[in-house]
Amino acid sequence: MAKSTKEKAAAEPAVSADEMIALYRDMLLIRRFEEKAGQMYGMGLIGGFCHLYIGQEAVVVGVQAALGQGDRVITSYRDHGHMLACGMDARGVMAELTGRIGGYSKGKGGSMHMFSREKEFYGGHGIVGAQVPLGTGLAFAQRYMKTDRVTACYFGDGSANQGQVYESFNMAELWKLPVIYIIENNQYAMGTAVRRSSSVTELHRRGESFGIHGRPVDGMDVLAVRAAAEEAVASCRAGKGPTILEMKTYRYRGHSMSDPQKYRSKDEVNKMRAEQDPIDKMKKRLLDGGLCDEARLKEIDREVKAIVTDAAEFAQDSPEPDAAELWTDILK
Repeated sequence: MAKSTKEKAAAEPAVSADEMIALYRDMLLIRRFEEKAGQMYGMGLIGGFCHLYIGQEAVVVGVQAALGQGDRVITSYRDHGHMLACGMDARGVMAELTGRIGGYSKGKGGSMHMFSREKEFYGGHGIVGAQVPLGTGLAFAQRYMKTDRVTACYFGDGSANQGQVYESFNMAELWKLPVIYIIENNQYAMGTAVRRSSSVTELHRRGESFGIHGRPVDGMDVLAVRAAAEEAVASCRAGKGPTILEMKTYRYRGHSMSDPQKYRSKDEVNKMRAEQDPIDKMKKRLLDGGLCDEARLKEIDREVKAIVTDAAEFAQDSPEPDAAELWTDILK
């Protein structure tokens, strides 16, 4: 039986106008930052691999809105958006992208390997699926230290087929670890559609044999993401063990900047942008609900662009690491 409007309203957590505007701003910051990163890559200012997060902003912004002080985050190589959502400074992120000493890893990690103990951000990992056992270990430490903190472990649909993921699932449920496995299903593992690479395409069901509860979430709707994440966080804090959230999302750019994207049509991408864009959805909510006017939204855009422009200038002005840095931060 379909729920009434009143029942739906009661089931959805209240979100204030200020909170909605903050969610919009955070998504817009990631979008503008990634657009600038793409430009700088094209200019030769960013080397190596560069995986942009454009289109997926609602996932990390919604999840981060449900986390609190002391909660931990770990993710894959498509990580710039996660860093910004965690509160890491745009200057330090952009400087790391350009290989400068002012970056979070002193210019030695690049796009895929940045960390911030202060913000409880444990990487950025270039090996597919490597962050999943590491994230499980972070949650084990939280359980061992008897805290009520949780770990958000992000990975993609491609990583969902890695063996180490299932070893992690088993341990997490066995020991009731406070970890939320967030599968960012952007439909394409590098260049292969999920339906061609996975026998079970409902990725939230991947933990069933271990007894892990999973659910699909509209990853293009930041409020839906936040509501699902709040539920998962509450479950973890109550000692009920891990949860899998499959975020149904979409990336507008290629797997990396070198991806020619021959595996999908431009019409498909344009259709998703026109009908499902998470930032446009939130903008419409704000305007239709009378929570914000066009003038305020334009002001937010100007503020965000100023932050990104400043970050790009800082990155280019910051010097490259001294050669002696090759011998620092090495475990012996």
